[in-house]
Amino acid sequence: MTVKVIADTLSDITHDLAEELGLTLIPLYVRFGEEIYKDRVEITSEQFYERLVNEKDLPSTTQPSPNDFLALYKEAAKTTDEILVICLSSKLSGSYHSALQAKEMMEGKCRIEVVDTKLVALAIGLIVVKCCRKAAEGTGLTELAAWASEACKRSHLIAYFDTLKYLAKGGRIGKAQGLLGSMLSVKPILTMQDGEMAPLTRVRSKSAGVNYLVNSGTGYPKIDLIGIEHCTTPEDADLLTKMVQDKLPGIEIFHSIISPVIGTYSGPGAMAISVLEKE
Repeated sequence: MTVKVIADTLSDITHDLAEELGLTLIPLYVRFGEEIYKDRVEITSEQFYERLVNEKDLPSTTQPSPNDFLALYKEAAKTTDEILVICLSSKLSGSYHSALQAKEMMEGKCRIEVVDTKLVALAIGLIVVKCCRKAAEGTGLTELAAWASEACKRSHLIAYFDTLKYLAKGGRIGKAQGLLGSMLSVKPILTMQDGEMAPLTRVRSKSAGVNYLVNSGTGYPKIDLIGIEHCTTPEDADLLTKMVQDKLPGIEIFHSIISPVIGTYSGPGAMAISVLEKE
């Protein structure tokens, strides 16, 4: 039987792409006051960012429960006996631990492997794409889980933030804490390091940020896939895409809007490039 792949919505895989890949997405939750929504299921990215900008209080986020994962495991087990679950960094969310708890509930009913990527956004999504393709080609669960774990070391996120305000207020600032006092006139470029957000550099303007993303993202010697995404500025993502294509003609690029859950901490104006290196 073909391995069934499950990933949380913070992989930033679009629903259309998930359907094409045969991927199951499990949403996290975003909460405005007493209103709770499933990420990109009960609230669109556009609706979310409009509220994020206009409402006074910052929304909060919650991981899927073990029962949320269990329901998907049971559904997948109707057509397969092997499931691969790919989760965002366990240092940013409890999603990974919920997936493990649900795995214990399925003991003996289905083989399940859960991967903590230590990543977020399309840095996860690119790995998910490759895993779905490999599963469709007949790769088994043990080999696929080992490949995914190794690929996490070759997947890189480089993100431009227009402000660190949302990351700080949401408590996910990680190793970028030291930048807070100097952010009046500069824009931070962050990456993932040991499962947390960490600083790379600072730039003076958005255009400088775009240039940095392009130069850094295309600077790896052997690139397999690239992901480009934004929160509220599609024109910036279009420019970023064109500049990448000019440097790397023919490279396969995936596009997305940064998920509402991530957007809670990135704030409006953020954009990112993710790169999966070849083996």
